[in-house]
Amino acid sequence: MLHVENLNVHYGVIHALKGVSIDVPQGKIVSLIGSNGAGKTTLLRTISGLIKPTSGLITYENQDIISVAPAQLPMRGLVHVPEGRRIFSGLTVMENLQMGAYLRKDKAGVKQDLEKVFKRFEILHARRNQDASTLSGGEQQMLAISRALMARPRLLLLDEPSMGLAPLLVKEIFNIIREINEQGTTILLVEQNAMQALKIADWAYVLETGSIVLGGTGVELLSSPEIQKVYLGG
Repeated sequence: MLHVENLNVHYGVIHALKGVSIDVPQGKIVSLIGSNGAGKTTLLRTISGLIKPTSGLITYENQDIISVAPAQLPMRGLVHVPEGRRIFSGLTVMENLQMGAYLRKDKAGVKQDLEKVFKRFEILHARRNQDASTLSGGEQQMLAISRALMARPRLLLLDEPSMGLAPLLVKEIFNIIREINEQGTTILLVEQNAMQALKIADWAYVLETGSIVLGGTGVELLSSPEIQKVYLGG
């Protein structure tokens, strides 16, 4: 579904991504783990068009998307939930959700998807008329994911969805990610919680200082002594 080949990104003289190649098959969860500054967020931002690569290839559903404007990608079913949630403060919970569906013309479908969101996240329904900035961190993350789902993504890019959340909420967020995938959405997940990211991954990559150094199934990487030592505290 998504193919990234020999991708290079520079920030001035800094070579942030060095010949990165990954594949995200349709219907799967692919996790990308690595330490802070490894280039994980840069990769997602490049895929979603926010950063232009120096060289390389990015295809989505067999079409080159490097030259596609970022605002056009949600119309094609590629939706990015950025690091730090980035909800719209000053807008209510309901208005944030409606912003997720701003490109859609099917009013009945939008209403149906709102009902699904409120059924899944009852707290968002209860607080639908509150300013989104008044929500807790976990509630804001639920809102950010729900806003993305309102665009009916076929491929969802998730950047650090568990960042700053309490352990119980982390578990809930990962259950939600698995559920979204089971309902047919392909997911590329960037996550510092390596244990949880590998547990739910069909396939995973390790990114270090801008380069892919390891790839395998989630199970394979969980059992790797090197991964256990560096990322799992083993």
